[in-house]
Amino acid sequence: MTELRFHRGLYAGLAVEEAVKLFAPHATLRVREEPDHWVVEVEGGARERRVAGELGNYALGLTVKHGNAR
Repeated sequence: MTELRFHRGLYAGLAVEEAVKLFAPHATLRVREEPDHWVVEVEGGARERRVAGELGNYALGLTVKHGNAR
């Protein structure tokens, strides 16, 4: 399992949500909220690391594109 931690001060929550929806067909994703982070657990066998990396990049790109709106 790979865990991604998205700091609420840096990432838009809507961007994390959209990234999770997009990559859900490619791995098992579980999201939980912590006071300072959105945490996404990724389980995907051989492609787990790739899915995690792409999901993180996509969430960052959406945050940059649309701003850090919660």
